[in-house]
Amino acid sequence: MSASVPIVRTVAALRAQVRDWHAAGETVGLIPTMGALHAGHLSLVAAALARYDRAVATLFVNPKQFNDPADYAKYPRTEDSDAAKLAAADAHLLYCPNPEEMYPDGFATNIIVSGVSAGLCGGTRPGHFDGVATVCTKLFLQSGADGAFFGEKDYQQLKVVQRFVADLDIPIVIHPCETVRDRDGLALSSRNQHLSAEERAIAPAMNRAMRDAAARIRAGADAATALAGASETILAAGYNRIDYLEARREADLSRDFAPGEPARIFAAAFLGETRLIDNIPIG
Repeated sequence: MSASVPIVRTVAALRAQVRDWHAAGETVGLIPTMGALHAGHLSLVAAALARYDRAVATLFVNPKQFNDPADYAKYPRTEDSDAAKLAAADAHLLYCPNPEEMYPDGFATNIIVSGVSAGLCGGTRPGHFDGVATVCTKLFLQSGADGAFFGEKDYQQLKVVQRFVADLDIPIVIHPCETVRDRDGLALSSRNQHLSAEERAIAPAMNRAMRDAAARIRAGADAATALAGASETILAAGYNRIDYLEARREADLSRDFAPGEPARIFAAAFLGETRLIDNIPIG
């Protein structure tokens, strides 16, 4: 366990450290985050350390991926506790740029990914994935890391990242990592801390309804019928609004998939003021 994790705040300092590691023959894994770290993030650090010599976490609350300014303003900023957690997880470096370092005066470029960004969170959060793609492109190029680690909870985000990395020939390997959950099935998320005790007790109902729908589809039920039943169950449990609840092909997130073809159920719903997302494989 490290006593503390070194923190750098400029592109120049980040590149200098990674350049030294590469010169010494060491490989570097990157864990992009927006902070408010939990066990899911730390599992990505462990995955990076299992594959690469060095693990670099980034902490940047990216304004470009928030379509709601109020949501951006209330997003938790917990750098000190995040740094302590990363030190305990044996991360080697934390990169914490400020908005001016990431988006200096005159910044005028956006990365837009078509196809996999359509619908789901891309439909209800306009511009969100443009912001994700832009900041991740910058983080990959700023760091020069050999690989980057992303949780499957944000599965659409993962597909967006994989798409632009392939399309733009960025020399980095993207490593998907399984969703980390609490014992009751709720996917770990920085947003969970906004839930009241009563809401936290209700929250796992969405995952249970999704798993039941997946089982019904595997058994031969019509997907639309199974998902309609899941929607009723989620709302009856106490969720106040469903953004989407859909089944899509894993490969390209299209709506059409054949029986037995890898597919997932995707959901986003509001519990009180908190928007929770989840996805699970069907088969």
